[in-house]
Amino acid sequence: MVQVVLPKIECTLFKENYGKFVAEPVEKGFGVILGNSLRRILLSSLNGAAINSVMIEGVTQEFSTIPNMKEDMIDFLLNARDIRIRILSKGATSGKMVLNVKGRMDVHASDISAVGPPNFEIVNPELYLCTLDSNEAKLNVEFNIKVDKGYQTASAGDNVGIIVTSGGTSKEISVDAIYSPVTRANYSVESSGPGQGAGKERLIMEIWTDGTIGPIEAIGESAAILVEQFNSFTGLATTIAEKEEVEAWQKSIPTDVYNMPLEKLNLSTHTYNSLRRGGITMTGQLLEKGLDGLMSLGGFGVKSREEVEVALKGLGVELSGIPMEKDKKKKGRVNDTGSEGE
Repeated sequence: MVQVVLPKIECTLFKENYGKFVAEPVEKGFGVILGNSLRRILLSSLNGAAINSVMIEGVTQEFSTIPNMKEDMIDFLLNARDIRIRILSKGATSGKMVLNVKGRMDVHASDISAVGPPNFEIVNPELYLCTLDSNEAKLNVEFNIKVDKGYQTASAGDNVGIIVTSGGTSKEISVDAIYSPVTRANYSVESSGPGQGAGKERLIMEIWTDGTIGPIEAIGESAAILVEQFNSFTGLATTIAEKEEVEAWQKSIPTDVYNMPLEKLNLSTHTYNSLRRGGITMTGQLLEKGLDGLMSLGGFGVKSREEVEVALKGLGVELSGIPMEKDKKKKGRVNDTGSEGE
């Protein structure tokens, strides 16, 4: 079997939100396979956090107006959608942030504060949200944060209904959520140079992120997702063989023996109770458990094992579950003590 050459990956250009990576030499034809697969994962399958709904004091719909605020509700929601949020805790799935301001001022994302554990962080605090143009103005907003993938449009079905508070009547309003931390991803494939790379390819990947993760982290996570998915195929042959082996084993046991109740084996009360406590009620379950499984049951010792083996031998099966060849001695079989029989 000809061994496939593994490429060396180099980050040739790196900025906070941009990275350029070159992989070579890549086997001919693999450039498109790797580049396209990584690009799709980068744009669709990385976890990110985003605001998926807001609740503004005194507001019941996205077409409402807020007194003394220069922007209308739609403009404010569009600005809030651009808030980029970094996940600080791997186990975090949701959270809340609040905005409570009053008086004449320009409102930015930096005026938002977290609620509860510090699981999230705004990475673009300079983002402009709105302008309050009166000393009497006030704005109280609750932002609901969710961890997910890709892009989800606002859905009216997500609204939880009207809530009455001391500040007035409010309603949770869904907003478009951009979860993907990767904003752009491109790849190109070139012919590799002479020498060891002759006849091979060079893969060039470019990645832009929103600042919540770096490009190196993004491509690493994407590759890990691909490896995990492909690993499920590597053991396919073994899985099928094991399934066929189990099915063949089950078919080799006579049905009446396999479904025989435990009571018909005429076991001692001690052994019978030990098996019942282990959830075994039929001979088939006994065979499936195997020697190691039976010996791990509470109260099931050497004497119980010998008793079960004698009972099964009378049915023409061994504890391993394989039908015994009557009147024949199997050569090379390993007995329970570890020595070979004749």
